[in-house]
Amino acid sequence: MSTTPDSAVRAYIQDHRAAFLDDLVEWLRIPSVSADPAHAGDVRRSAEWLAAKLAETGFPVTEVWETGTETTAPSSALPEETPATPATPAIPATPPAPPAPAVFAEWPSGDPDAPTVLVYGHHDVQPAAREDGWATDPFEPVVRDGRLHARGAADDKGQVFFHTLGVRAHLAATGRTAPAVNLKLLIEGEEESGSPNFPALLRERADRLGCDAVIVSDTGMWSEDTPTVCTGMRGLTDCQIDLYGPDQDIHSGSFGGAVPNPATEAARLAGALHDGDHRVAIPGFYDGVIELTDRERELFAELPFDEAAWLRTAHSYATLGEAGHSTLERIWARPTAEVNGIGGGYQGPGGKTIVPSTAQLKLSFRLVAGMETEKVQQAVRDWVAARLPAGIRHEITFGGATRPCLTPLDHPALQSVVRAMGRAFGQPIRFTREGGSGPAADLQDVLGAPVLFLGISVPSDGWHAPNEKVELDLLMKGVETAAYLWGDLAENGRTAA
Repeated sequence: MSTTPDSAVRAYIQDHRAAFLDDLVEWLRIPSVSADPAHAGDVRRSAEWLAAKLAETGFPVTEVWETGTETTAPSSALPEETPATPATPAIPATPPAPPAPAVFAEWPSGDPDAPTVLVYGHHDVQPAAREDGWATDPFEPVVRDGRLHARGAADDKGQVFFHTLGVRAHLAATGRTAPAVNLKLLIEGEEESGSPNFPALLRERADRLGCDAVIVSDTGMWSEDTPTVCTGMRGLTDCQIDLYGPDQDIHSGSFGGAVPNPATEAARLAGALHDGDHRVAIPGFYDGVIELTDRERELFAELPFDEAAWLRTAHSYATLGEAGHSTLERIWARPTAEVNGIGGGYQGPGGKTIVPSTAQLKLSFRLVAGMETEKVQQAVRDWVAARLPAGIRHEITFGGATRPCLTPLDHPALQSVVRAMGRAFGQPIRFTREGGSGPAADLQDVLGAPVLFLGISVPSDGWHAPNEKVELDLLMKGVETAAYLWGDLAENGRTAA
């Protein structure tokens, strides 16, 4: 275990807490909304502010990196069959968010055997306005009852910024002049816009970003009373299936029952997506899935999960999913397929007796470790083609894809995170996964390093919602964890790689 004295770390954090929060409030006032072109200047100002603050913290290298400079590869969408004359015009695609700068910082350890650790986070935020339901201006931070309210307080500026005080506390408590690890930071500027340029940035800068482990501070814990470490995130791919039948809408009395109906076939596809046990019925979909171990299932079951309370947050009335798995297993560790939208034909008031010429089906698939995005997409293509009758032409267009990532429970670097959090919180640390998706898999794939998650946010923080906040005491626990982590990883050295 690291010899960093706990009392010295805590004393330093307490002495510098007020100044740290003043700086964070200043950063939160910058409305760095990456999805809105009107805020492009604010996103850049946020990056420049952070780079300057990291230099002030002591990082000898701080740089603002431009994105969107690599030629984007063509879309992976492969139409199965393109109709000669679509009956309805295509809906224009939503323009991508403008490229936004990232921030890179580096602080070499000076120790020749020190491992290299990269911290990932993002400085852009979701849109927010007072009329959305905020009690106060979302970009004028307010402290109430031990909570800091502002857009970005938890997602993700607060969780990025705790590393600045954490590394200073680490140095002060150990007497070092540089961290015990070679410390790098990469703080993205367009995560809230889907990270469109992030994989390319990683490839372009891989030589500068090389590391033995990645720490992602863009996640959370189970609750205020149950500190946890996330061990993995699911991947994601989605598609739109456009179905074409007659060249125009036709009379259902004259032609219905004698020609194929695109809307009916869209409904058939949706209905065939799952079997009677609510497993995805696409052949080959589960190929490569890494199953939960008995120990992982036991750890999930130990969490204080209140299913009734969870259902209320889901605004639903009953659970339903793959047979043989608990709710937490279904949303964290099992692949899924969902119908996101279905439409076609007449949608106006009253009836209109037609066979519609077109229909659409939107599907999304959450992927778990061991699944290959390209193979899943091909399985979907094959499944659709096999189920459609003659006379129905179709196109399948896939959107962006995010790969899943998973760190084994016994990985040395994960154990360093667990020990550091345990010291800060003074209690055992449990384990979760994330049901959603993010850029962690890109970090893992491009840099070839394990990804660990260190976050202190809790569900009540309201990410993306009005009145987003961060619990200040938990924020300080994040600072303390970071202060312990670098020494622990250094002591475990290359065994953590």
